[in-house]
Amino acid sequence: MTKAVEIAGRRVGHAEPSFVVAEIGINHNGDLDVAKQLIDVAAIAGCDAVKFQKRTPELCVPVEQRDLMRETPWGIMTYLDYRYRVEFETDEYDEIDRYCDEKGIAWFVSPWDPDSVDFIEKYDPPCYKVASASLTDIELLDRLVATGRPLIVSTGMSTMEEIRDAVAKVPTDRLLLAHATSTYPCKPEELNLRMLATLRDEFGCPVGYSGHEVGLQTTVAAVALGASFVERHITLDRAMWGSDQAASIEPGGLIRLVRDVRVIEAALGDGVKHVYDSELPIKARLRRA
Repeated sequence: MTKAVEIAGRRVGHAEPSFVVAEIGINHNGDLDVAKQLIDVAAIAGCDAVKFQKRTPELCVPVEQRDLMRETPWGIMTYLDYRYRVEFETDEYDEIDRYCDEKGIAWFVSPWDPDSVDFIEKYDPPCYKVASASLTDIELLDRLVATGRPLIVSTGMSTMEEIRDAVAKVPTDRLLLAHATSTYPCKPEELNLRMLATLRDEFGCPVGYSGHEVGLQTTVAAVALGASFVERHITLDRAMWGSDQAASIEPGGLIRLVRDVRVIEAALGDGVKHVYDSELPIKARLRRA
């Protein structure tokens, strides 16, 4: 039996309602108004939290990529300038913190470097997410562990040995694992949802699902297979500019997803055979012995 981990006042674990995370990431394209609209969508849909990505561009962009030119909606610029263009800083995160509190929804980030962890710490986040790309970043893992906060560790593009090495660094009472396949968007035959049970059986911690597929069915299926939490990228419009938009869910889809997740949870029951009160009149009418 896996132990639950508390995030933002919610127990996340076996037999608990799935913790639903709307991944805003960088789908705001550096526009705070878009970010606030996406927070609104997540709150209206009934999500438990929204998640952003935080980077220190000069640390995260490899030297050989910094001066590469890139076409963007704001003109042609270097890749490093583009990363700064879509990055939120103190003013934006102050407002995100205030706005999420107003809307009654938790927020946290995937930090991509230790400086970003230090930056976000002042907001007292309920947890952190380790992006799949960061699973082997020992310096970052050590800094995140040192915060004492719960860590959701995403396992996309990782071998089992790499996952075991990362898990060994995180205290078990603060560890959650997210099964993922790091393809955007991901084909159904590469989602491998049975990995949820594989991770849960080996590591004994809450296991969830971070999906990058098109559509909603497979995320709902992950809940039916026991995902303690689910995360999907969200967008105002999948046609918007940005690398993650095509694998994201639009507002109407997010509302349907949360609705269907809650219906599936109610339908799963407790695994104990019951004769429900609603069955008794039918039993009395149809049973002859």
